[in-house]
Amino acid sequence: MILTIQKVTPNPPPSQIRTPSLPEVFRTIHVPKVGTWWRRMFAFAGPGYLVSVGYMDPGNWATDIAGGSKFGYTLLSVILISNLMAILLQALCVRLGVATGRDLAQACRDYYSKPTSVALWLLCEIAIVACDLAELLGSALALNLLFGIPMAVGVCLTTLDVLLLLVLQNKGFRYTEAIVVTLVATIAICFGVQILMSSPDWLGVAGGLVPTPQVLANPEMLYIAMGILGATVMPHNLYLHSSIVQTRAWHASDEDKHQAIKYGTIDSTVALSLAFFVNAAIMVVAAAVFHRAGRFDVADIRDAYLLLTPLLGMAGASTLFALALLASGQASTLTATLAGQIVMEGFIHVRLPAWLRRLVTRLLALIPALVTIVWFGESSTGGLLVLSQVVLSLQLSFAVIPLILFTSDRKRMGAFVNPGWLTGLSWVVGITIAGLNAWLLIQTFSTFMKGA
Repeated sequence: MILTIQKVTPNPPPSQIRTPSLPEVFRTIHVPKVGTWWRRMFAFAGPGYLVSVGYMDPGNWATDIAGGSKFGYTLLSVILISNLMAILLQALCVRLGVATGRDLAQACRDYYSKPTSVALWLLCEIAIVACDLAELLGSALALNLLFGIPMAVGVCLTTLDVLLLLVLQNKGFRYTEAIVVTLVATIAICFGVQILMSSPDWLGVAGGLVPTPQVLANPEMLYIAMGILGATVMPHNLYLHSSIVQTRAWHASDEDKHQAIKYGTIDSTVALSLAFFVNAAIMVVAAAVFHRAGRFDVADIRDAYLLLTPLLGMAGASTLFALALLASGQASTLTATLAGQIVMEGFIHVRLPAWLRRLVTRLLALIPALVTIVWFGESSTGGLLVLSQVVLSLQLSFAVIPLILFTSDRKRMGAFVNPGWLTGLSWVVGITIAGLNAWLLIQTFSTFMKGA
C-alpha cells in the first residue's frame, strides 16, 4: 500500500482552540523559577524514565540473549550505537513538545490531511498493540517462571495494571513516574547483581563496545544485530515523550523554554544511559554464562532462566532474572497504555474515559496472546514476541520521519529549530533506521517463507 502524504496548512490560526496533550496532567508539575541547578533538574526528572522502559522491555531480551550466547561480547557495539540513536531521537521529542506545545501526534494532525492523519494513527495503534503484546507475554512468562502460574492466567492477571495506572494518574503524574522509576531501578539492581555473579571478561566487554567490520561480514551476526536495532527504538516512545514533557509547568518565555529543553534532554539522556546498561547487562550475562560454557544456541527467555542457576552454580540467579523480567514487563505496559491515549487524542481528537481507553488497548493485545497460548501452546510465545518486534519495525519510520521534519521546520519551531548539524545527523539516523528495519523485515519474511 502506498501512503500519499498531503501537506496542508502547517500552522493553524491563532484563534483556534487547541486541546493540550494529556489535559488531565498538563502543566501540573511545578517548576521553580529560581533555585539551585539540582532543584530545577529534579523538577524535570521523570519523563525520561517512562521513555527508557521501552528500551529495556521483554521484546529486547531475546535478541540480547541470542547475541550474547552466540557471539559473546561482539554485538555490544550494536547496543551502544542503537542507544545513541535513541538518545538523539528522544532529544528531538523534548524539543518538539517544549517549543510547540504539541505532541508528535497532534503535530501530525496539524500538518497533514485528515486521511493521512487517520492512516498514521492506525499504523501507530497497530504498533502500540504489538508493543503491548510483547509486554503482556513478558509479564506472563515471568509469573509462570516465578510462581508456576499458567501463561493464559498470567496474561489475564497483567491487565490489572490498567487499574493501577488509572489510580496513580488520578493522584498525580509524579506517582506514575515514581512507580516506573522503582521498576526500572529493580531491573538495574537485578542485572547488576547478575553481572557480579557471572564474573565477565571485562577486557572482552570493553572490546565489544568497539564497532567491528565482522558484524557486516557475518550474515548471521548481521541478522541478530539488525534485530537488536529493530527492537531498540520504539515508535510509541516518540509520541509518549513529546507529550509527557509537557506535564512540567515551565514559563512561556524563550529563556524558560531553552531551560526546559536543556533539562528535559539531560533527563532523557541519563535515563537512556541506564537503559543501555540494562540491555548491555543482558548480553554480558548471556556471553559470560552461556557463550563461555559453549551453549551458543540459547536464544529463548525460558531457556535462559532454566540454565542460569545450573551454569553459574549460584542459587537465586534465575529468580533474579525472572524478577527483572516481571518488572520490565509491568513498567513497559504502563507506558504503552499511556501512549495509546496520547495517539488517539492527538491524531483523531477522540477522547474516551481513561479506564476505557487503556482497557481497549490491553484487550487488543490480550486476545492474540490468549489465542496463541491456548491454540499453539506456551512454547509458541517466543515466535509471537519476534513477530511483535517486526510489526514495531514496520511502523517506526512513520514516526521518525515526521519528527525530523517538524523539528527542522523554522516556521513551526521558531528559535528552537534544529541547528544544521543536528538536522543532518538526524536524517542520517532516520535513513539508517529505515534502511536497517527494511532489511530486517525482508530477512524475517524470507526466513519465514523458507521454513513454511
